[in-house]
Amino acid sequence: MRTGLWRRHVRWMYRGGRPNRLARVWNRLAARQHAAGLGPRNWVTLEVPGRRTGRIVAVPLVVADHEGARYLVSMLGDGVNWVANVRAAGGRAVLRHGGREPVRLVEVAVADRPPVLRRHLALAPGARPHVPVDRHAPLADFARVAAGIPVFRITSAEPAPGKAG
Repeated sequence: MRTGLWRRHVRWMYRGGRPNRLARVWNRLAARQHAAGLGPRNWVTLEVPGRRTGRIVAVPLVVADHEGARYLVSMLGDGVNWVANVRAAGGRAVLRHGGREPVRLVEVAVADRPPVLRRHLALAPGARPHVPVDRHAPLADFARVAAGIPVFRITSAEPAPGKAG
């Protein structure tokens, strides 16, 4: 079955929750594509300072819209670098899609994650092999896995202290 082969391939690319060499190359290309504004509007590149080096780390992601808000979801769970970097940066980051959008990412409470997770799977086919719930499953199934899948609400960046907004 073609879908089964795709799922196994994608899981292989991210075995152990980390991208292998092929996935890293693919992600660099996708990050450039998303940042340039190529592709759907919900394909973005997240830029956040690395917590150890301070160098900007660029990650291609899919923005999930739900009830008028926008969200980023970690398809590989809690242990990924971009999540740790966002937390270390106090949520300050930049989204790129043809332009720069300074944002603040606010972590969503576990109880509020299930509908956003379901919406994310509807929009991000590449995330489906990594989430142990079918995209059509009831919200109760998403609630069972929500604690291990960070979700961040995208808000406007706050002006720097002492600067007019």
